[in-house]
Amino acid sequence: MLLYTFFITKNKFILTDFKWELYNWRETAEYSTEMKQFACTLYLCSSKVYDYVRKILKLPHSSILRTWLSKCKPGPGFSSNVFSFLQRKVENGDQLYQYCSLIIKGISLKQQLQWDPSSHHLLGFMDFGLGKLDADETPLASETILLMAVGISGHWRTPLGYFFVNRASGYLQAQLLRLTIGKLSDIGITVLAVTSDATAHSVQMAKALGIHLDGDNMKCTFQHPSSSSQQIAYFFDSCHLLRLIRNAFQNFQSIQFINGTAHWQHLVGLAALEEQELSNMERIPRKLANLKNHILKMNCAAQLFSESVASALECLLSLGLPPFQNCIGTIQFLRLINNLFDIFNSRNYYGKGLKGPLLPETFNKINHVLIEAKTIFVTLSDISNNQIIKGKRKLGFLGFLLNAESLKWLYQNYVSPKVMPFPYLLTYKFSQDHLELFLKMLRQVLVTSSNPTCMAFQKAYHNLETRYRLQDEVFLGEVSILDISVARRTDLALWTVQRQYGISVIKTLFRKEDICQDWSDCSLSEALLDLSDHRQNLTWCASYIANKLSALLTCEDCISALYASDLKSSKIGSLLCVKKENGLHFPSESLCRVIDICERVVRTHSRMAVYELLLPKQREFYLQQKILHELSGHIYLFVDLDKHLFDGEVCAINHFVKLLKDIIICFLKVRAKGVTQYPLKHHSERTETKTLSRKHWSSLQNYKCSSFANTNKYRHLLRNDGCLFK
Repeated sequence: MLLYTFFITKNKFILTDFKWELYNWRETAEYSTEMKQFACTLYLCSSKVYDYVRKILKLPHSSILRTWLSKCKPGPGFSSNVFSFLQRKVENGDQLYQYCSLIIKGISLKQQLQWDPSSHHLLGFMDFGLGKLDADETPLASETILLMAVGISGHWRTPLGYFFVNRASGYLQAQLLRLTIGKLSDIGITVLAVTSDATAHSVQMAKALGIHLDGDNMKCTFQHPSSSSQQIAYFFDSCHLLRLIRNAFQNFQSIQFINGTAHWQHLVGLAALEEQELSNMERIPRKLANLKNHILKMNCAAQLFSESVASALECLLSLGLPPFQNCIGTIQFLRLINNLFDIFNSRNYYGKGLKGPLLPETFNKINHVLIEAKTIFVTLSDISNNQIIKGKRKLGFLGFLLNAESLKWLYQNYVSPKVMPFPYLLTYKFSQDHLELFLKMLRQVLVTSSNPTCMAFQKAYHNLETRYRLQDEVFLGEVSILDISVARRTDLALWTVQRQYGISVIKTLFRKEDICQDWSDCSLSEALLDLSDHRQNLTWCASYIANKLSALLTCEDCISALYASDLKSSKIGSLLCVKKENGLHFPSESLCRVIDICERVVRTHSRMAVYELLLPKQREFYLQQKILHELSGHIYLFVDLDKHLFDGEVCAINHFVKLLKDIIICFLKVRAKGVTQYPLKHHSERTETKTLSRKHWSSLQNYKCSSFANTNKYRHLLRNDGCLFK
């Protein structure tokens, strides 16, 4: 007697037959590969159909399927080594591994068959971890579904496995999630939340799990597959939701709500704004009254939905510029979206404001923003008064409302004083940034296009898995999660608006052909030079490096710290208030100090005998470490980055140290090319070369750094991070 199994693909049914009466369906050890494939594929296609067929054929429980889909050798499926590692941690009583969040993402693959000499098989077919399907109609894999666990309390993250599929439908992903949650539950790890991107398949997956996205009847949790009394929260990735809201805002051009109207054209006008001298303004706000020699310089790295852009629009409104006269509604809309993102992007226990952790002391403030968002989102409409929350561009807004409900549910069940298994929650634990960090490391191993083949992905994955195996912090990585988050939002910055609308804004003041003299002729006689000449060259060099880095850095706060501004008036959002005299944009005092130290260290150590014995690449690393070591003794540097330091995780990899490294590397590259001074050029009707006199330098001396509140913190970070140049 033959049993026909149906492997459901996109438009076909793959039939394969095997003799089933030779096996005992109750003895799982006797199952053939075909029988395992039949059972697993049937369950992944539909759990209800599987439960029905299980009554007839006595198929095994889903817990047995989780075992079948585990692999010790390289290949698709759950990684047995990772689960064994996590199980040992739980059995040893490590509380940091008791709770986690689960992240799922589909990654596109190049459909191509390749021969694998090591396994003597063709790779490229869909594969759930039980080997390739034995049929001529087996489809090629077009995607891989990757699953990752992130510790809620502990600082750990690890990929759990991957699966090659022909089409990552929402129902298939929902079944894989259930299997993963059950497998983690088997080893004693509780999944609190699931995170996915905000796509059509992800919405289908959420609905298959039991999530309701209806604004009037929203359900943010689904039942645990192994426990009827336990629920799991669902989140959409915040970065993806921001992108959807940006697309909706640009599509509608104007969005109406109860407090006003937000206009996309204000962001276009902000991106097109050229450098404005405050002395030429008809109306100058009181806080800018003393800045007659300053200009407003565009910071194109500013995020569209950010407090800095809202502050910039407020400034332009107060200056009386006609294009920004009715931007109050836009300012309120931008601030609301920015506040929501900050709430779902808290990374540090010491974070300030809405960027801080979720705990009883801050819940009321956070809940007030969430209630405000719900009140406004349900009233959003386009210029035709069509309600956006019920239209085609609703997912970005509904996603944030769902996230808000999930966050409140987690607080009530896991953080509130009555229960309190957690003293606080960091919401970045529910972000796809962790998976993007792993993918960044994976691409570094691949060194190929963004769509690898099945064989290339499999080899890179297990190469990376072997490299980090048996480490306590599984796949911790050497890159800050904050950097990954900023990189994922580069298409949400002002410069993307410039490119879309063909706006040309000059970012660099100097060109290579402007460089004249050679630093290689330096000698001890330079000590006899006038100190003002030394400072003049120092400022030229710092100005060049500031403008060079402003075109490379993606962090708005780090770019802002490169330029000088009056201490009596803070920098105005995305418009940097920059000191300017005779065409020169003054660099910050901290940047000048760093460049001065760099030059002195290079001159000292480049004459040592040990330096001459090193190879060119080794010389560069040698100088980088010596400079960074010298900077560890200077504690009054970049005071503007004091609060920004708490935007990332609690670790030595932060933007303060990263900025110092970027400055050092840029300085060494400039010095290697023989740059000593730079003609100062500014953009006007007539380009002129300016010089810097003693009088101008005396004005620069008024920019002194204020006291630094966390001096020991920065010194400690610098000293601990000196090895990162290796």
